Amino acid sequence: MAPTRCVIMRGRSLNSSMIRHIAYDGEQRILIVTFRDTGKYLYHGVPEEIFDAFCEASSAGAFFNTHVKDHFRYSRDPARKRFGPNV
Repeated sequence: MAPTRCVIMRGRSLNSSMIRHIAYDGEQRILIVTFRDTGKYLYHGVPEEIFDAFCEASSAGAFFNTHVKDHFRYSRDPARKRFGPNV
């Protein structure tokens, strides 16, 4: 019988007009960003240092635009069911 795998995710709610919540899966190096208007996106291959800096950023939106957007491959949350752009 294979051992049970436990994935520890770290997360944080943000006081941002653009981003509601971020979480990080260190084992898979996935940053999960939940936007207030468009829902959840998964950013792949993100170093843990980016997540840590994101948590400490004075502006989550500015940090995202400078250090995450257009730097990592992303996908929409596969569980997303609502309609909207790029469904």
